[in-house]
Amino acid sequence: MDSHRIGQLLLTGVPGPELDADTARRFKALQPGGFILFGRNIVSPEQLRKLIDDLRDLSDIEPIITIDQEGGRVSRLRLIGNEPPNAQALREKGDPALITKHGKLTGELLRLFGFNLDLCPVLDISYDDQADNSLKGRCYGTNAQEVITNAGLFNRAMRKEGVLSCGKHFPTYGAADVDPHEFLPVIRRTKAELLAEEVLPFSALLPELDSMMIGHAWFPDFDPTPERWPSSLSHNIITEFLRGQLGFDDGLIMTDDLDMGAILNEVTFEQAIQEAVRAGNDMTMICHRIEMVEQAHTHLTALPHEVLDAALFRIERAKKKLVRPDPWSHDRFLTLNEEIQALRVATLGEERAANLSVEDGKRSPVELY
Repeated sequence: MDSHRIGQLLLTGVPGPELDADTARRFKALQPGGFILFGRNIVSPEQLRKLIDDLRDLSDIEPIITIDQEGGRVSRLRLIGNEPPNAQALREKGDPALITKHGKLTGELLRLFGFNLDLCPVLDISYDDQADNSLKGRCYGTNAQEVITNAGLFNRAMRKEGVLSCGKHFPTYGAADVDPHEFLPVIRRTKAELLAEEVLPFSALLPELDSMMIGHAWFPDFDPTPERWPSSLSHNIITEFLRGQLGFDDGLIMTDDLDMGAILNEVTFEQAIQEAVRAGNDMTMICHRIEMVEQAHTHLTALPHEVLDAALFRIERAKKKLVRPDPWSHDRFLTLNEEIQALRVATLGEERAANLSVEDGKRSPVELY
């Protein structure tokens, strides 16, 4: 199989704020299917747009260019602009118009920079707003219906602006008692219990989601093997449950970051890459160990052609929906930035809006990535 086609299964991070010659050569040779950007890639508005244009220019096939732009502490673009309110603040305010406005502004801002997919909405239910499981402030509800209503408003408004969405973290992080960035959570929910509650937001919004991200947790009810087995590598959860039972058959599915402790502490790199695709994922996400992408490509070439072809079909199908970026305009950025601040004040009030989220990594590495 053409090595460039296999590269489509890679969703990779980028080392820094600009493409050095070695990185450009690596990406040109591997042709990753997508790129994910983090704080290390963001210095100024013009720099960010140039980086994204450069990534697009070296790609023979239109790439997915994505980011975590949720709101609050998981808002990468707050490094060069204002911080949108997070999902918890919006749900507590209780104004549907503000959630819709957040989705619209998010879509407009991402299109301006050249992103075509946002890694949200978070569809996990918050059972404890203070839980140390990486979800603090990121959940649209404390019950299934609240998540469906609020995340649905955001999702529809963002997609209307031409940015694809990704529901996460299937089947749930809500019941996790540890942060998967550091450890593998063990979630002892049965399939029946998940269907009755945690999975409801995913299944209800399934027709409106462009992609799905699989979280890293062990669900013994699905994989009752002696070994702890991450859901992101589980054929029973991805192919049998999400694709088969819930009907996300041809939808684009990606792993959460395979550089997280929940994976690094449990399986080898080869296992992570190969078993992720065998399980039913289409794209394997390598966010930080970018020097490993060649090795990941080699591991992918060892998979059966029918497994690769199925994933490539779904990636190609999803990419038909990608929308080209808007022309760059610094004035337009300034206008959107002002609107984001106005949304923040309308959601939080003047006094609370002045206090930005603390980015120190003590709550979760997700803050610093």
